[in-house]
Amino acid sequence: MEQENLENEQETILDETPQEVGFEDLGLAPEILEAVKAAGYETPSPIQAKAIPALLQGKNLLGTAQTGTGKTAAFALPLLSRIEFNGKDTSLLVLTPTRELSIQVAEAIQQYAMKLPKVHVVPVYGGQDIAVQFKALKRAANVIVATPGRLIDHLKRGSIVLDKVQAVVLDEADEMLDMGFMEDVETILSKIPKNAQRALFSATMPKEVIEIIDEHLGEYSEARIEGKTTTVENIRQRFLLVKSHDKMEALARVIEGEDFDGMLIFVRTKQATSEVSERLEARGFNVAPLSGDLAQTLRERTINRLKMGKLDIVVATDVAARGIDVDRITHVVNYDIPYDTESYVHRIGRTGRAGRSGNAILFITPRERRLLKTIEKATRQPIEAMALPSAEQISAKRVANFQKKIQDKLANASLDKFREILMKMTVELGTNVEDIAAAALCMAQEREPLFPKMEQLSTPKVRDNSDRDDMPEKPRKERKEGANGVEEGYLRYYLAVGRRDHVSPRDIVGAIAGEADISSAIIGRIKLFDKFSTVELPDNTDQSVLDILSEMTIRGNDAKFRLMTDDAPPPKERKSFKSKKDFGKKPKGKEKPFREFHGDKPFRKTRRFGRH
Repeated sequence: MEQENLENEQETILDETPQEVGFEDLGLAPEILEAVKAAGYETPSPIQAKAIPALLQGKNLLGTAQTGTGKTAAFALPLLSRIEFNGKDTSLLVLTPTRELSIQVAEAIQQYAMKLPKVHVVPVYGGQDIAVQFKALKRAANVIVATPGRLIDHLKRGSIVLDKVQAVVLDEADEMLDMGFMEDVETILSKIPKNAQRALFSATMPKEVIEIIDEHLGEYSEARIEGKTTTVENIRQRFLLVKSHDKMEALARVIEGEDFDGMLIFVRTKQATSEVSERLEARGFNVAPLSGDLAQTLRERTINRLKMGKLDIVVATDVAARGIDVDRITHVVNYDIPYDTESYVHRIGRTGRAGRSGNAILFITPRERRLLKTIEKATRQPIEAMALPSAEQISAKRVANFQKKIQDKLANASLDKFREILMKMTVELGTNVEDIAAAALCMAQEREPLFPKMEQLSTPKVRDNSDRDDMPEKPRKERKEGANGVEEGYLRYYLAVGRRDHVSPRDIVGAIAGEADISSAIIGRIKLFDKFSTVELPDNTDQSVLDILSEMTIRGNDAKFRLMTDDAPPPKERKSFKSKKDFGKKPKGKEKPFREFHGDKPFRKTRRFGRH
């Protein structure tokens, strides 16, 4: 009921946006429009088309859309267009739930601001050496993209000041508040000037988000994208997790490893259609680009060639692929993940036509893996992981294709003159027919080796994100405690925050999951005490994760994360010498043993306490 009243009281932007609207029709600043064109974007996504005009008018905005709908451009483009940056003050603040998203959003905003010389973007997040951030902030941070915990830390240190902020954005607010950042977000928003423009984007509207909207958003317009589409059941959907710099090599191997008739490859920009098709053509594939830059006659000719089998692969953008209806398309490959789930559904709908079965393959980089669940929710179908074809599999395919070509020649070509040459060579070279035929095969396959030597691509492992799913969690298996009271397979860690710091288990889970970018499902038992807390983590946790957590803050307090043992933490060093003249002298006093932590094994050490 509370949410219904909220929606009814506000102006809602839900009118259908014309399909052919372009970025140049939205009123963006010339410098920003130039950057958009340089990036090769053709048309705005639905959330962009609805949000940009409202933000350009200076309105506060509530954006309701799923992850992956192009929200960054939806708020960055209009705010960069209307804010007057003076080159020294922080004018735009963006809050994100995770360090991964902070980096991604900061990079995107910097790209959009490429023609604005006074704009310097700084990402601020936990897990990075704070000294590095101090140095970046001293160069004038006009745009700050931050996680709440680390931003609170900077506010306490005075390294970030928010009194000149002209606009603030809460990105993925529901996830941010679900991670326990409610109090931090309220603290940050209380330091923002009252007249600053505000925008909040959230996929869902839990109670915490509604409270933030009521308290801090003021009068606002709403841009809402409904997620209501499902896909047809006769399309097999798979995803391939691959690093960004390995995408082209992975694409080439997927093309060789799949049995397909016609293939449609979707990319995000017009430049990418040319780049990807040229690189595939250099590898010997029968491919052509299809983008809005091509004249209508050329686009129609490309589609007709695909229909008639004169072309096997087309690399296209969403706009250029509108209306493509080619029955022989057996595979759709999302080389670049689409802006929104609606586009994903439209893309893969180009295969599996007329009751036929189809295949859809989605390329996901490590930064985009969080979008996988969003697409699965929208399509209401699981997307299975696929393995990259191995060198042996590709070799078997090449040998089979080579053998088929030879069979075709044996059946259709006149080979008498070639037999004469072969017999003559056996006499002149003094060798047998098999050796000569083997040498001829070796020469024929030089451009495309039948036994290729391929580098092993290190594909990132898929992380289990079931804790972020809205579906009920599966019951955990029964825990077994060891002799020390810690769950088997886990280690206990110390945190220097407790009840007196108003810390809850939810705060600890949110901080660990957000700072180290790990699933909250693997975090074990948490115990709260007045002055400290303990948390259990798997004993095989990577050292890199532990290093990040050692710098973690919770509600602005240094967590002093370390391995918990039966001993107290080491005392601080006390100086035994007061001046240079005392250097080298033995201090008086008895030797007192103490324990110092070294990894997870305390060892004996002695120290003298001097008399002062």
